[in-house]
Amino acid sequence: MVDRIWVGTRKGLFAVQRNQGQWQLGKPAFPGEPVTQFMVDAKSGAWFAALRLGHFGVKLWKSIDEGASWSEVAAPAFPPKPSEGPIKDDDTPWSVDVIWGLAAGTDGRLWAGCIPAGLFTSDDGGASWQLVTSLWERPERREWMGGGYDHAGIHSIVVDPRDAKHVTIAISCGGVWQTHDSGATWTNTSEGMVADFMPPERREDPNIQDVHCLAQCQSAPDVLWAQHHGGMYRSTDGGLKWNRFAAPQPSEFGFPVAAHPSQPDRAWFVPAHSDAQRMPADGRLIVNETRDGGASFTALGDGLPQSDAYHLVYRHGLDASADGRVLVMGSTTGGLWVSEDAGTSWKCLSRDLPPIAVVRVG
Repeated sequence: MVDRIWVGTRKGLFAVQRNQGQWQLGKPAFPGEPVTQFMVDAKSGAWFAALRLGHFGVKLWKSIDEGASWSEVAAPAFPPKPSEGPIKDDDTPWSVDVIWGLAAGTDGRLWAGCIPAGLFTSDDGGASWQLVTSLWERPERREWMGGGYDHAGIHSIVVDPRDAKHVTIAISCGGVWQTHDSGATWTNTSEGMVADFMPPERREDPNIQDVHCLAQCQSAPDVLWAQHHGGMYRSTDGGLKWNRFAAPQPSEFGFPVAAHPSQPDRAWFVPAHSDAQRMPADGRLIVNETRDGGASFTALGDGLPQSDAYHLVYRHGLDASADGRVLVMGSTTGGLWVSEDAGTSWKCLSRDLPPIAVVRVG
């Protein structure tokens, strides 16, 4: 049974615990500090929380006793910028502004994606981090651009459960990239995606795609889902080619997607009105569910505010449990909801949290 939810907010990390059948919101860790990412490493059991502290920089904290205590570990950091060679004129800051993605492989390797779009690995449980230079030094990176931030960022990192050397990442804006050799080489695999916001001659450029979120079906890892700035996509060949769905009601714009862990045709999205109006259409908060690979969608809203709602659910604000029964959703205006019947009905756990950046259910 799922008995714990983690909620990373602008003012701390909250743990929501099930007690005698009821969900109870606990006191925050890191009170008052912005938490941008949270991860439980299934292999080691360690918890990791990433903080963004402005002029104090980014911080990474680790707990090995389920949050009873925390220790600061090394945070991903760029090496000194070379003064010679083709990269010396790079105008991207060589300093981490946000730790935007965290993932762990079955081989014990940790991955971190950042703004700007540096990818880092750790093979010692977060004690040290190394920049994946094979990606950072690709000439295509110079064309990546920020999608809502000044610079491009890596927010989604998917490690293949069958092969930890196979990793897929999504960049806003830079498309989908994959490695099959633990990051030694990379290939852009954004074929089929269309950037509607670009001039016609560049809309199918794989290096400019603004992927908002990427999710993988754990039992069928060749099935990947993507919420894109310009629509919703699915791949059934491991992300080599992407197919866009017909736009469901009320909108195909949004940020998060959660894949059902064992039903490859099933996933959940949270629509917003549009890029220009980042709030629910008609003030009605819903979750769009497909059970047939995106051929059709059902709007789920029982228990969610159906009028005068102005919540936005960001890319890490939706998560599904390992059995697909429990969904948790948090908004940038501090609303937190949980569903224990795979999204059919929802219960509000709080409307008064700080803006929510990330939710995880375990």
